[in-house]
Amino acid sequence: MLYADLSLAQKLERTEARGNAAFVETRARLLPESGACWREVAGAYAMFDGPDSPLTQTFGLGVFEEVTAGHLQELEAFFQERGAPVLHEVSPLAAPSLLPLLTARGYQPIEYTTLLFQSISAAEMAAVPEAAALRTRIAGPEEAELWARTAAAGWSTEGPDLAEFIFDFGQISARSALSFLAEHEGRPVATGALIMHDGVALLAGASTVPEARGQGAQAALLDARLRHAAARGCGIACMGALPGSQSQRNAEKQGFRVAYTRTKWQLMR
Repeated sequence: MLYADLSLAQKLERTEARGNAAFVETRARLLPESGACWREVAGAYAMFDGPDSPLTQTFGLGVFEEVTAGHLQELEAFFQERGAPVLHEVSPLAAPSLLPLLTARGYQPIEYTTLLFQSISAAEMAAVPEAAALRTRIAGPEEAELWARTAAAGWSTEGPDLAEFIFDFGQISARSALSFLAEHEGRPVATGALIMHDGVALLAGASTVPEARGQGAQAALLDARLRHAAARGCGIACMGALPGSQSQRNAEKQGFRVAYTRTKWQLMR
């Protein structure tokens, strides 16, 4: 039985941090002029992937070590020297002493993310039948642009600016995580990503092109990623979602449970 305690929080936070560190390292390797980099402070990973990137923040603050004012000063300098906002995404299982420190220094909460989890076992997973015309596979390194284009197409209904961002972001993601494709009659229609660290599998990158929604592509991708992770020794799967969203409901339908809801804090001074 898995419990939503500090031990689980440390596993989930470190897995996400390691996956994001791999993303930042890939960005730095492919685009050194971006200045992408990361640093560990008090057990938390501070990421810089550009001032506007959703990865430019800390992960795991207060979960591994008690945070001091000196630690926050060091983290603030890391972001401010790079012209980025100072953002910390904090688990409610972080040390209680962190919250008064954040409020005293002028931080305000701006966003929530719910983390969900479930136990996985290769021996216990029931087969999910795929539609005859649907198949899933891992995209090769040479298919990074194809994966990113498919992911961007899934967000095209939200506007061209977001689709362009997803395409750029996806090309890095496809080179830093295991990238899965779902194909319908040989045509890519959906994407998913998988990050594995220390027995934990993080699921991300879900996107389905509008005309292929409701045909089981994401269910097939979820099953493929869980099986892949379980076969490689992962015993926990996790994902993030907006609280109360359709993504959260879908995850709960698939057996995921809420671990906790994180709060993103931004320095306002």
